[in-house]
Amino acid sequence: MAASAPAPILWLEEIDSTNAEARRRAEAGASGPIWIAAERQTAGKGRRGRAWETGRDNLAATLLLTTDRPPAEAAQVSFVAALAVADLARAYLPENLVRLKWPNDPLVAGRKVSGILIESGRRPDGRLWLACGIGVNLATPPDAAERPATSFSEHAPGGAPSPSRALEGLAAAFADWLAIWTQQGFPAIARAWTARAHGLGEPCTARLGEEGVDGVAEGLDDDGALRLRLPSGQIRRITAGDVFFGGV
Repeated sequence: MAASAPAPILWLEEIDSTNAEARRRAEAGASGPIWIAAERQTAGKGRRGRAWETGRDNLAATLLLTTDRPPAEAAQVSFVAALAVADLARAYLPENLVRLKWPNDPLVAGRKVSGILIESGRRPDGRLWLACGIGVNLATPPDAAERPATSFSEHAPGGAPSPSRALEGLAAAFADWLAIWTQQGFPAIARAWTARAHGLGEPCTARLGEEGVDGVAEGLDDDGALRLRLPSGQIRRITAGDVFFGGV
């Protein structure tokens, strides 16, 4: 894997949300790249407006980037983020426990260990800013997790890393995968993601708002959409939503 310099890290004692802070900085003209991390979040959030509970000694951080990619293509950064979290997890946990569930849920032993939230907006110069928010359960899982959750500490033979050490590893891995995405395109990211995928070839349910679609997950399209083979034999592309394999 190519070695690339990670973005600098800004540590804050307390913030409402690292993604919110990234947004404020972007709207004020900052372009990054910079990691914004906090020891405590008072209003962390996850995908689809869900609350994200950080918890003491867990990691909450956001990478602020600026890109010239169109929005649909820029959204592929969520797969880059998932691969970076998987690399971080594999540095401390048995490799066979670490998997990725579409679209960007890192799992350890079949349970969610991290949340990823990508937000974006237009700068005055027309370029796109990206806030790549990542929360990792290092010490403890959330008290009120929506789905089965776990933490590094439950599976790490040598113990979980501190948030600062974990972010150093995450930033380095993110920089490497970002370079691969830039230099080789999304197919290289899709191959790496597929090699770590959870549930491919298995029955699942895709929940798309009020609609539930049953099928078998077959893999990624070139744009990151999930190919779902329906009972009729047709393929349906899932571009947004939640996918559940046996309740996970």
